[in-house]
Amino acid sequence: MKHIAILVPRDAILGSLEGTRQLFTQINAFARARGATPFFQVELVGLQRETPAAGGIYTVRADRLLDEVTAADLIIIPAVDGDIGAAIDSNRAFLPWLTARYGDGAEVASLCMGAFLLASTGLLNGRQCATHWMAANTFRQMFPEVELVTERIITDCDGLYSSGGAFSYQQLILYLIEKYAGRELANLAAKVFAIDIDRRIQSPFTIFHGQKDHRDPAVLAAQEYIEAHFRERLTVDGLARRCHLGRRNFERRFKKATANTVLEYIQRVRVEAAKLSLESSRENVETVMDQVGYADPKTFRATFRKFTGLSPIQYRNKYYRELPA
Repeated sequence: MKHIAILVPRDAILGSLEGTRQLFTQINAFARARGATPFFQVELVGLQRETPAAGGIYTVRADRLLDEVTAADLIIIPAVDGDIGAAIDSNRAFLPWLTARYGDGAEVASLCMGAFLLASTGLLNGRQCATHWMAANTFRQMFPEVELVTERIITDCDGLYSSGGAFSYQQLILYLIEKYAGRELANLAAKVFAIDIDRRIQSPFTIFHGQKDHRDPAVLAAQEYIEAHFRERLTVDGLARRCHLGRRNFERRFKKATANTVLEYIQRVRVEAAKLSLESSRENVETVMDQVGYADPKTFRATFRKFTGLSPIQYRNKYYRELPA
């Protein structure tokens, strides 16, 4: 039987905590119904017996306190809410415990913004991690040694797992259930809870916001120029000259400040404009392509799929709804 320790951090988002507990305990219920031994021993582990959640609306009661748990097979870090720096500070007592348990052989999974707590241990340095796409810029600033993969819903690296934004934690929990209890029970849980078990990317849900919380005025000027003139023909050389910088120096500074190459930034701005058009109008794809600065349909479609995981037509079918007259 696998010992699952679900942490009860201060400022926890209740949905990811309780939803995780429900999924693991439901697998036990499936096993008992078949006359089999339950797969999981599930415990809520906190810094105190009762911890406020959701801004104090709810209270979560821990089964055991942190210093009472010296071993676990899998530790789950739920998402946290509010000011992320304050959330890390108020939960700092978890960090050495997490490091020690991982050193003892436990696996650790973070859900959504729980990645900030896991990254604060240093265990993710040099490894991949996912979190909510809205927090990507903040995460990169705080943890530059972690390889953030914004398009992914699940990462799995050396016994450390993470999930993308919000309710995509469900995909990670099903992934772990499949690993520990088998595909059949994971599929059964997916059907009972109506979860798309094989969704692996969060790209279709991402809204691009350029990273501007930096102190490089030349790069900021370039970003603002790109966002105002993305329909025009833009080149790296032309932008570098506009910023009075050599190309290599400009590219280096731009990537350091924004976590995107110059060309990636131009592409992301254009794709974001195309997405808005596809969501709100019935313009054909070729017209949208032309409006956002692309001349070649093949290039436009390939770039659009690169950043959204969908073709332009698939994206429109997913998000556009014509209002009744």
